[in-house]
Amino acid sequence: MFLEDCLILENKHIAGQNYLMRLKSEKAVEASKAGQFFMLKCENRIYTLRRPISLHYADKEKKELEFYYEVKGGGTKEFAQMKAGETINIQGPLGHGFSTDMEGKELMVVGGGMGMAPMKLLIEVLKKNNKVTFIAGGRNAEAVEILSNFNLDDVELHVTTDDGSAGTKGNVIVKMEELMQSKKFDMVFTCGPHKMMEAVAKTSDKYSTECEVSLEERMACGVKACVGCSIKTKAGMKKVCHDGPVFKAETIVDLEPVEKTETCCGN
Repeated sequence: MFLEDCLILENKHIAGQNYLMRLKSEKAVEASKAGQFFMLKCENRIYTLRRPISLHYADKEKKELEFYYEVKGGGTKEFAQMKAGETINIQGPLGHGFSTDMEGKELMVVGGGMGMAPMKLLIEVLKKNNKVTFIAGGRNAEAVEILSNFNLDDVELHVTTDDGSAGTKGNVIVKMEELMQSKKFDMVFTCGPHKMMEAVAKTSDKYSTECEVSLEERMACGVKACVGCSIKTKAGMKKVCHDGPVFKAETIVDLEPVEKTETCCGN
């Protein structure tokens, strides 16, 4: 894990409330893996906690990191207002990422909405030695606009949207069922809304296919010092920031975070 002041190379609006930030990193980029995340620091001291943002891409040759994020509150609104040439302090990489050490496999990647954030790097790594099928879904065309930032050469892409404004009208599960009926996949990777990931995990189990899910939870510390992101698993209580964010779907009892009556980290 590194604490690093990074130069902002680009911070552009993608669609809706979604933005893409590209940073120059001399240290953290070298250790970054698909599925990990970073804690980004706000300059406004009102926001005492860093914001957890999934790693979108890591270019180790150019020493660049990319973060795809959604403006949801004051902290991410501040990020969206930052300009190229400014600096931002990052903490990471953090967490346990996706399994990527395989060759010659038929792999399926399923991303929904902002769950496509960690998929760019994952696909880039997987497709080097495997056949990758990518199902990308969202509410509308805006939700899948980030695909223009992906390198999808040699990837079988299927796009679904709820309103049919891009790709096929429908959801990712319908397309997943259709594809899994036609051929055998060795593994499925997914990130997106909880209900979508539950459905992906159940569908994978139906076809006896191993599945990994990347959970996106509210985090306070990002380094297992609090209980803000605890979930229940078959192996007991786990912390998404440290034991995840990627888990084997078969180990998850409840994809929803545990309801807590106390605050964490003194906030």
